[in-house]
Amino acid sequence: MKMAATAALLFTCMAGAAVAQDASRTATYGEIHLNAGFTPDPYTVNVQAGGNVNGSNLPGACTGYIASAPDFEVTYSAGSFPLVFRTLSSEDTTLIINGPDGQWYCDDDSYGDGDAQVLFSRPMSGTYDIWVGKFGSGGTTPARLLITETP
Repeated sequence: MKMAATAALLFTCMAGAAVAQDASRTATYGEIHLNAGFTPDPYTVNVQAGGNVNGSNLPGACTGYIASAPDFEVTYSAGSFPLVFRTLSSEDTTLIINGPDGQWYCDDDSYGDGDAQVLFSRPMSGTYDIWVGKFGSGGTTPARLLITETP
């Protein structure tokens, strides 16, 4: 219980399974296996944020338009470091992550002007399926996903 409370920030939403999102689908922009202490840090991936699925249809406080399949998949072997996912884009982006525990973690704007961040203070080992969303409907926009152990 304490671990879950530490990992969840005020802006992080945990909810039940999603209907439109299928974490078993192949991630559009690839996947990686990372061990605690990975280099380079941050690990970055260029993606197209957005899609035609409204993330607010997920249980909880998720937001943004996303694709059906994950954008990226990280299989992580945890250690003593936090695990942080961030977005960088010239447009307003969101993050929706299905964690190894099957819970949904969501954010909009916690990393600055229109960029998202989800911080796992005490991350679990396992697979993180990541959707980079776009706030507002209408196509996609270039974005960068950053994966770091630096809060």
